[in-house]
Amino acid sequence: MKIREAVPGDVPGIARLERENFSLPWTEQIIASQLGGPGKLMLAAEEDGTLAGYMGLQYVLDEGYISNVCTAPEYRRRGVAAALIEEMVRRAQALGLAFLSLEVRVSNEPAIRLYEGRGFVKAGVRPGYYEQPSEDALIMNLNIRKETQC
Repeated sequence: MKIREAVPGDVPGIARLERENFSLPWTEQIIASQLGGPGKLMLAAEEDGTLAGYMGLQYVLDEGYISNVCTAPEYRRRGVAAALIEEMVRRAQALGLAFLSLEVRVSNEPAIRLYEGRGFVKAGVRPGYYEQPSEDALIMNLNIRKETQC
């Protein structure tokens, strides 16, 4: 599996995965706007030339916010999301980010376990964050930069 920065040619495939996996999918225009530039990074996971998943990040100063993490159904349980997260953490470290934060549906136990397994911790709840269906979001954070003691 190859993890790389997403490119414009990935937009239709990412949009397809959005439509297949999310109740309120991003449009191709929104996805294209996330492909780089100041404070934006999107990674793609590729397996044998096929888009297996993607992950987005928006950052400002030393704060990183993960937007979407998605694995194509036929590639689930094969380490795609874990590989994307590990590469995003490496990139976040290189950018000098202090932490990464994300939201996940409180009912999405497999994703919560995945994030916990990568060091994310539960930090709070956003009531009614998700729509279609309405559901609370669990906020999870990963500290990247360790505070030094004087």
